[in-house]
Amino acid sequence: MRPVNLEKEFAAIEHYWSPRVSGELNGQVVRLGKFLGNFVWHAHENEDELFLVIRGRIRMLFRDEEIVLNEGEFLIVPRGVEHCPVADEEAHVLLFEPAATVKTGNAPRAGLPPHILDPEHKTL
Repeated sequence: MRPVNLEKEFAAIEHYWSPRVSGELNGQVVRLGKFLGNFVWHAHENEDELFLVIRGRIRMLFRDEEIVLNEGEFLIVPRGVEHCPVADEEAHVLLFEPAATVKTGNAPRAGLPPHILDPEHKTL
């Protein structure tokens, strides 16, 4: 067991849209990521995802609405719901999801932007 210092964990993240595992429990993982710009439209057929904004603000786009999450707010995106996270300015986000969750869900790899397919492309 060890305490996790969120400030230090976020400081060590070098690339946007590349969340790293900071904890595991009961087949679930806690991932920390820095978001900036648009991600890709996708859904997770078998997994729910929790997004908790630690710093900044994100917009979660859905096909029929947009939900804004400010610091200290979280949203659970149910499995099968298509969504696209957007951060107009850098945001620090904690994700809680099953360990097997693929960050791009069902999005075809061929259509992924370089900064998502290859995190080395867009450094901080």
